[in-house]
Amino acid sequence: QLQASGGGLVQAGGSLRLSCVVSRAILSVFNTLDISWHRQAPGKQREQVASIDTDRRTMYADSVKDRFIISRDNSKKTVFLRMNNLEPEDTAVYFCNARSINTGADSWGQGTLVTVSS
Repeated sequence: QLQASGGGLVQAGGSLRLSCVVSRAILSVFNTLDISWHRQAPGKQREQVASIDTDRRTMYADSVKDRFIISRDNSKKTVFLRMNNLEPEDTAVYFCNARSINTGADSWGQGTLVTVSS
């Protein structure tokens, strides 16, 4: 079960840090999960914004590169998304996804709303 949190209302140029806790995974299972953050704005398709694999290699969408930072704390079974210099276009519901490198099965969190005012 994935629990996303940290969303809220922020002015343009501000920052937020999202957290995704994989609450029911034992530590050895968490260490075999690739984690990604996705977002869905009203009227738009869901898009992936960042990912971090089990070797901590990261990838970012062009729209967030140099502004967002994804990281993971395996001891806390948590992945973070630090979002800096937020823009109104970043307004969306943000979801985390965990995919097992062993089985390919994936799970989604419930989403957390980020609203950036201009």
